[in-house]
Amino acid sequence: MDRRNIFRGLFAAAAGVTAVSAAKAATSGNPDAARVAYHVDEFERVGFALGNIGNHYEGMGGPAHVRIDLVILGPAMKAVVAASADEKLAKRLAGMQQNGLELWACVNTLRGMKLTIDDLLPGFKLADKGGVVKLAELQSQGWCYLRP
Repeated sequence: MDRRNIFRGLFAAAAGVTAVSAAKAATSGNPDAARVAYHVDEFERVGFALGNIGNHYEGMGGPAHVRIDLVILGPAMKAVVAASADEKLAKRLAGMQQNGLELWACVNTLRGMKLTIDDLLPGFKLADKGGVVKLAELQSQGWCYLRP
């Protein structure tokens, strides 16, 4: 193989690595961002937790610097049932989702309340092993745990 082909091969490989890295950064956000899992299980604390999350984004310099997941279980689930959710709370959640907030709903709570993920406000993902398991998984991956 001559030098030109070697350099072309190296250049192509480097370009491929750069493209993969750029794609990964675009889909996962800032890999150096702090990761925080909020746990809410009390109906009365949902609004307070959203205030904390808003303050967290602001205090960290915006969503580019922190990834936040909110795990809802227990009586707090009643606050995010679409048919009865407070309109102001629904708008706050929707706005925070635009900042990257990930919403998780406990499968055990949904089952106990005879609800499905489709009964909740838009954007929720199913914590299919349970909310507490989801929180433990996030913690095992280095996420900070907060329960306001």
